[in-house]
Amino acid sequence: MLQLLQSLIWLLAGVGVFIVGMNFLSDALEKSAGSGMKKLLEKISNNRFSGVGIGAGVTAIVQSSSATSVMVIGLVNAGVMTLTQATPIIMGANIGTTVTGVLVALKNDYFNMLMYLLTFVGVVLGFLKRERIRIVGSMLCGLGMIFVGLSIMSSEQAFGNPLVEDLFTNIFEVVEFPLLLILVGVLFTALIQSSSAATGVVIAMVGTGVLPLDLALFIILGANIGTCVTALLASVGANVNSKRIALIHFTFNALGTILFTAVIWIFRDSAVNLLVSLFPGDDPMSLQMRVSVFHVIFNVTTTLLLLPFVKLLVQYSCLVIKDKKAEGEELTLRYVDDRLLSAPPVALMQVKKEMEYMLRLAETNVNLSFAAMDTGSAEHDERLRQNEAVIDFTNHALTKFLIRLSASVDQRDERIIGSYFHVLNDLERIGDHAENFHEIGMEMRSKGIAFSDRARGEIAAMRDSIARMFAISKDAFENLHRERLAELTALEDGVDTQKSELIAGHFTRLAEGNCNIDVSPYYSSTVLGLERVADHLVNIGYSIVNPTGSQTESN
Repeated sequence: MLQLLQSLIWLLAGVGVFIVGMNFLSDALEKSAGSGMKKLLEKISNNRFSGVGIGAGVTAIVQSSSATSVMVIGLVNAGVMTLTQATPIIMGANIGTTVTGVLVALKNDYFNMLMYLLTFVGVVLGFLKRERIRIVGSMLCGLGMIFVGLSIMSSEQAFGNPLVEDLFTNIFEVVEFPLLLILVGVLFTALIQSSSAATGVVIAMVGTGVLPLDLALFIILGANIGTCVTALLASVGANVNSKRIALIHFTFNALGTILFTAVIWIFRDSAVNLLVSLFPGDDPMSLQMRVSVFHVIFNVTTTLLLLPFVKLLVQYSCLVIKDKKAEGEELTLRYVDDRLLSAPPVALMQVKKEMEYMLRLAETNVNLSFAAMDTGSAEHDERLRQNEAVIDFTNHALTKFLIRLSASVDQRDERIIGSYFHVLNDLERIGDHAENFHEIGMEMRSKGIAFSDRARGEIAAMRDSIARMFAISKDAFENLHRERLAELTALEDGVDTQKSELIAGHFTRLAEGNCNIDVSPYYSSTVLGLERVADHLVNIGYSIVNPTGSQTESN
């Protein structure tokens, strides 16, 4: 009994090391391949085949279909992609996750020795100071730990004990019914939150001979349903479309499982014989390759069969999960969702889109406030207030999001986050100045006073410079056009000169009695406010070369 307990503990230790290795590898790959994920996700289109390729590519990068599913749900929740665009990506994610199984099945004694060495090398690299080297160390350590875990699971200590073999033989005699085996796969994968890890464990058990191939196939099918649990949990509390994509993911895998279960149940011997003929022999590698190749066949075939029915799957999800009735407008971020915290490079890409939207709102409010000031009309008052509420909300929400995100990024992305904090402050301040311009217009309207034609002309000339600065600042920030920064600086110098000349001329007119003293404070506040807007626009533009927005490039 003690020997049996020791063997089971050894087996569980192997599973634990394997899962930790998977997490290490996934996290390291995600950090090191951030630009790759950005490029793939930027190519999102309505082409189904490119969607499948993007899903497979991202999952191959991060080594986790669950992570890809959660990422896609976050993007759908943020309104970045539609259900029709997201569905093929989910299908491709199932294909990408088969890479781990094939890699696991290819192991042999020499390969294992190399992986063990990589574990040690990875630990050593983890002690070095450079962030990139530490990430590579985590990657190597995680990859090595996967095979250390597999070796522990496959060792004599785990399965060499006859009592252990008898135990599993008796278990699988009880649960040899296909539906029970599928349930085992579902529960095990849902428990460890990784179909790659579950597949790896099944492959190791087949390689040691304790799990017959025909039974393993049904467990693999169940694992593909179990991996949907993470996506279903991620959709809790999300918007309607996010719930729908989680349902589509589950439905897709469930339909594939039902189809393959029926075929294998009826033609079990033929399916097993086909896999044996592809990889003949009784060595562990041949036994393991049969399982991993079946996993690939399942996901590729299911994708090919259901890809033509993407629109039907979307319609089905909309039928099952109805749109909620409008309950009033609620402030929310347009492009950012908390579920993107699991993919920092993608999250930063979405934060940038959110700030670009803030910049457009701030520019709109500046224009609306002067339109109200020029006409003396209250026509745009409500829109101004709504836009300002969105700017304030977005500033606070993004600040909190970036604080949480900063805990899981490398040094390069940490620098970008520092820059974004400064940009957010500048955007919020431009919004405040727009609000001040609006208040100036309202006070002048209530007092029945207005700027003279000369004053309006002077302010209009200054506003023209600000409008050009808005265009250049947006272009520099959104498209990283450094060459526009010199032009931005020149305009800001011109605005400074305009401010000095206008204020000096204004006080001269006051001294000569040629200006209404009641209008004086409003004129000065408007000119000074426009000069401060110019300063903030320069900071935003220069944020692409210096985190503080200083007009000097920083390496």
